[in-house]
Amino acid sequence: MELDGGDDYQGASAGASATYPIQCSALRKNGFVMIKNRPCKIMEMTTSKTGKHGHAKVHLVGLDIFNNKKYEDLCPSTHNIDVPNVFRTDYTLIDISDDGFCSLMNEKGETRDDLRTPEGELGQKIQDEFKKEDNTVIVTVMRAVDEEAIIASKNASS
Repeated sequence: MELDGGDDYQGASAGASATYPIQCSALRKNGFVMIKNRPCKIMEMTTSKTGKHGHAKVHLVGLDIFNNKKYEDLCPSTHNIDVPNVFRTDYTLIDISDDGFCSLMNEKGETRDDLRTPEGELGQKIQDEFKKEDNTVIVTVMRAVDEEAIIASKNASS
């Protein structure tokens, strides 16, 4: 059989899927999991004994990695549950605009201006550090399931 050149096949890239399945019993505390369609960090995990009607159950308590809301789920230990692909990238903070958007540069010199300064203590810390003279602020951006946010910062000019 010969293939004609008319068909275009798109290959899947390494980060093609936002999540991947894993057996509930293989999850670990401080790992990541999807609870109620939100990417969460597992804070607590308990397994109940097998009842007379079947499977042991895993009780998960997780904090949303973007908004810190608490979520809980109960899953049979032999069932699969989705785990988000989570990526962390460090950027140098170049500027903070009046409307709160950060100008960021990666190690390749590429810039982006689409992320807002976080709310609360972290946002205040980033702004205070940035205002200091001769100071380089590095921010960590976490990305999972088509969402991104600045989750940490550090002073690089120590």
